[in-house]
Amino acid sequence: MDNEYNPDIVSVVDEDGKEHVFEELDRIETDDGRYVALLPVYDDPKEMLDDSGELIILKVEEDDDGDTYLCPIEDDEEFNTVGQAFEERLADLFDFEADE
Repeated sequence: MDNEYNPDIVSVVDEDGKEHVFEELDRIETDDGRYVALLPVYDDPKEMLDDSGELIILKVEEDDDGDTYLCPIEDDEEFNTVGQAFEERLADLFDFEADE
């Protein structure tokens, strides 16, 4: 039996055309939409040490052509609800700190 870990890697291009690489940790689908929790992936170990370690939570949206986009969640209440759901689901993997 193969117990090797194979992460789901996602490449995202921002509005400036810069590519960012993330590991997809989890997905959630609610009545409000679909969401993903991402963690940055770095080639340089120094960049990893400088990272804040925060999860990046984005909303999955599709255009009329069926192309998929990852977008920031603009609504604070929606973001907090989805963020809390991810925290509960990923609590065994991460030590989340409460906001001050």
